Amino acid sequence: MTFQDIFKSSFLENANSITPLDMVLALGLSFLLGLFIFLIYKRTYQGVMYSSSFAVTLVALTMITTVVILAVTSNVVLSLGMVGALSIVRFRTAIKEPLDIAFLFWSIAVGIVLAAGLIPLAVLGSVVIGVMLLVFVNRKSYSDPYILVLQCQDQDAEEQAQAMVSAQTRRCVMKSKSVRPGRVEINWEIRLKEKGTAFVNALSALEGVESAVLVSYNGDYMG
Repeated sequence: MTFQDIFKSSFLENANSITPLDMVLALGLSFLLGLFIFLIYKRTYQGVMYSSSFAVTLVALTMITTVVILAVTSNVVLSLGMVGALSIVRFRTAIKEPLDIAFLFWSIAVGIVLAAGLIPLAVLGSVVIGVMLLVFVNRKSYSDPYILVLQCQDQDAEEQAQAMVSAQTRRCVMKSKSVRPGRVEINWEIRLKEKGTAFVNALSALEGVESAVLVSYNGDYMG
């Protein structure tokens, strides 16, 4: 039997057909779970600028994946064509936040699992992943790293500033030091002992200190 004979036979006629009830149920659940992913993404986002279009894309991606997998599982010819179509698709959009990749795969996985008929796995898995993200991503810690940029006039001012920084921080590591005539610029990575940052005001008031800048160093912005 040749390849053409297989597709001319009654094999395609015996392929599993999708009922309208299955379509409505799968798309409805994919929308609800996609909306759940959307809400978790909104609650856990910690980047510089929130993108509402990306958040809506998570809902659409869940539903689109469900539609694609339902079509593929119901028709062999369509599944072969879909494999060929996806093999030439290239996505060039850069993902700036590492956590965004997890949300993309989460949306795709939910769509695949729902289309496969594993509804309890999709619902329970989404709840567990959502709770895990809420717990770990939103966990606050006072030992977050900061970058302290200090500009001094001379070595005496530098030594006084370094003594104050060492006394007010839990950890202080010099990252860079630039020296020019009449100016010394130092970058320190520090971890605060307490939540307050009032010592930066006292640091800038020291004689010989021109400026003191404290920057949150979490990978989103550094300046």
